Amino acid sequence: MNTFMPSDHNLLVVAASFAIAMLASYVTLDLARRVRSAQRRMGLAWWGAGSLVMGTGIWSMHFLGMQAFELPIVIGFASGLTLLSWLAAVGAAGVALGIASRKHFGPLQLALGALVMGAGIAGMHYIGMAAMNMAPGIFWDWRLVALSVLIAVLASAAALMLFKLLRQVKPGQRLGYQLAASFVMAVAICGMHYTGMGAAHFAMGSVCLSAGELGGPGLTVLVLMATGMLLISTLFTSMLDARLQSTAERLTESLKESNNRLKAANDELQHRAFSDPLTGLPNRLLFEDRLRQALLRLDRANHDGVVDRLAVLFVDLDGFKPINDSFGHAAGDVILRCAADRLRLEAREGDTVARVGGDEFLLLLENVTDEAACIGVAKRALTALSKPFELAGRQVQIACSIGIAIHPGPGERSKLVANADAAMYAAKRAGGSCHVLFEPHMGSDASAQLELQNDLRHALERGEMSLHYQPKIDGQDGQVCGVEALLRWSHPQHGMVSPAVFIALAERFGLIVQLGNWVIEEACRQMAEWKHSGIVIRVAINISAHQLRDNSLVTRIEQALARHGVPASQLLCEITETVAMEDMQATQRTFDGLARIGVFLSIDDFGSGYSSLNYLRQLPARQLKIDRSFVHDLEFSEDARSVVNAVVKLAHALNLGVVAEGVETAGQRDILLEMQCDELQGYFFARPMPADALLAWSLGEQGKSLLDNVPPVGLLR
Repeated sequence: MNTFMPSDHNLLVVAASFAIAMLASYVTLDLARRVRSAQRRMGLAWWGAGSLVMGTGIWSMHFLGMQAFELPIVIGFASGLTLLSWLAAVGAAGVALGIASRKHFGPLQLALGALVMGAGIAGMHYIGMAAMNMAPGIFWDWRLVALSVLIAVLASAAALMLFKLLRQVKPGQRLGYQLAASFVMAVAICGMHYTGMGAAHFAMGSVCLSAGELGGPGLTVLVLMATGMLLISTLFTSMLDARLQSTAERLTESLKESNNRLKAANDELQHRAFSDPLTGLPNRLLFEDRLRQALLRLDRANHDGVVDRLAVLFVDLDGFKPINDSFGHAAGDVILRCAADRLRLEAREGDTVARVGGDEFLLLLENVTDEAACIGVAKRALTALSKPFELAGRQVQIACSIGIAIHPGPGERSKLVANADAAMYAAKRAGGSCHVLFEPHMGSDASAQLELQNDLRHALERGEMSLHYQPKIDGQDGQVCGVEALLRWSHPQHGMVSPAVFIALAERFGLIVQLGNWVIEEACRQMAEWKHSGIVIRVAINISAHQLRDNSLVTRIEQALARHGVPASQLLCEITETVAMEDMQATQRTFDGLARIGVFLSIDDFGSGYSSLNYLRQLPARQLKIDRSFVHDLEFSEDARSVVNAVVKLAHALNLGVVAEGVETAGQRDILLEMQCDELQGYFFARPMPADALLAWSLGEQGKSLLDNVPPVGLLR
């Protein structure tokens, strides 16, 4: 019967080995999550590093457990077999992390993984035991050996199940579950090791042939410190990587959300640029584009031998103005929206219905075979619009006049809208509530237009032109921070001619540059006059498309400023967005020249054109002026408020000031002030007025704020 040497364990080292086992388990669970969540290349890197760290942690627990084992003889470990045992641990760790990183693994993968991983851990242990190189050899209790291997397999299966279960734990609860799981894994790993140690017996008189190699208390401390530092540094690296990835994901989501909001705002602006804000119908800009496309399609179809036609119907509501006067503009808006809906229903599929004026609508009919088809649509529209409208519990009835222009047919193809308009006026002269087909004699009165054009040519020399000034109110203190100069024509026979009429005439007959030059000179003269009176105020003037293309514009403005001794910073040039975007090269050249001499620049009617936000960064503008259609809808349209708010924030992000024009109610004012709009302009504060009237008005407003009841320092500055 063999007599075996007594053995014991250093409890302090045993405790250290358990601590290493628990730390290694915690780090392993953390690494498994990193391997799974990282991108493919980073996942492979984490898998390789994780296998090394996890395997080293398990092996260190085993090695410390071996160091805790005490015999009456000196014990050491052969370096080659010790290295081999470490490789077995790393291999087992690699299998575990590889399976844990999969999205799904079933019972078969779990069983195979547990067997391979358990075999690796058991191999690590018994190769490490063999590294003692005992003579005679170790006597084994094979029942305990089998039990230790079973424990290794079950521990591996438990580890893989814990990997899987921890995926379902919420982030806020992960720490507690992960600590508990680490404890369970450490108990299982240590249980396997010390069960295996219990299976080993050493005969009395045995000698450790590797006593002079690896071993001793110094090595124990070195392994403990090195492994602890490796595991802790890996854990911190994993946590830092997780934090950085989480931060990057949040930043990416935030940027994506900002881009989506900006894109939505841009899309909404572009939609509004081509649609009527009240009815949602296409506006004149979109209608004319569709008409051009329809004419091109018609040319191609007729070229192929097919005789086809298109028609433009001009619809004007009869009796609409009395409704506005009696019930107010809100009631008129209800009528317009209902009329738009009825016209949509009566139009054919593929037709275009647009609103182009206050109570004016256009219909584009394609693929019409004859006049009868056009007249049929017109009759249905007349019937639909003649039905009563519900308004504040009352029934209101109106009618409409419709002019029809057909192509091919009488009149030029380039004047289809004008011809339909002329036919509509013929219908009104016939008593209204009817339709009329265009005939050549219905063209606009050429002699009347020629007479008005001739009068316009001499209006400047006759002193009939003047500038009226509309104040701009500072959104912070309620002071007048500037005025907009607006051109007015007082005709000796016709009285005040609408700018919409004479500006269109001036552009059509090449007089706009002459008028624009006069406006520049007069605005500078008026600023100089105010300056001599002790009043310094910025004046905004409008620049037309023709002036924008004039290479001498910058020089002309510079000379006018110098001639009247006015600082360039007092002059602000407003260019509508549509004009600015028509010829970006000319716009850029003119803007750069004006900015060079110190003139302030503003994009007028922003949102009414193509809403090309990308171009804003290229232009040295100082200000955006929100189109009045947005302001008009602020009180009853959430979309309008969202768009205006987005434009204000965008402008401020680009260091641009924002002016809202067309402010007509206290509600609009309050909403714009809440959005931090920089300047406000509109009838709510003051109508355009001559220079002397402006001065008198400003003196009359001294001592009270235009925004609230707080007295301003001074209205004109």
